[in-house]
Amino acid sequence: MESAEKRLNTFSTRVRQLIIQYQELKNENADLYTMVDERDIKIKQLEEQLDLAKKSYESLKIARMIEVSDTDMESAKKRLSKLIRDVNKCLTLLSEK
Repeated sequence: MESAEKRLNTFSTRVRQLIIQYQELKNENADLYTMVDERDIKIKQLEEQLDLAKKSYESLKIARMIEVSDTDMESAKKRLSKLIRDVNKCLTLLSEK
């Protein structure tokens, strides 16, 4: 009898331990899903910002090219190069986030 009770107690203890481990893993899994959802939202926001920056860059590029006359071509090229570098920096910063 004692042996059967001892086995039953051991079995019972192990089942409780498994239940506790299951609950811990379930909570960890829920936390990980929450993190993934938050990252997805952040990625979507950054993609929207990047699209907006690209559109603004294209508009600015067109506006600057229209503004340029033959005599101002060299200074316009320099301004455009600087603008491109600035936009590239912005895009790099956005992609790092």
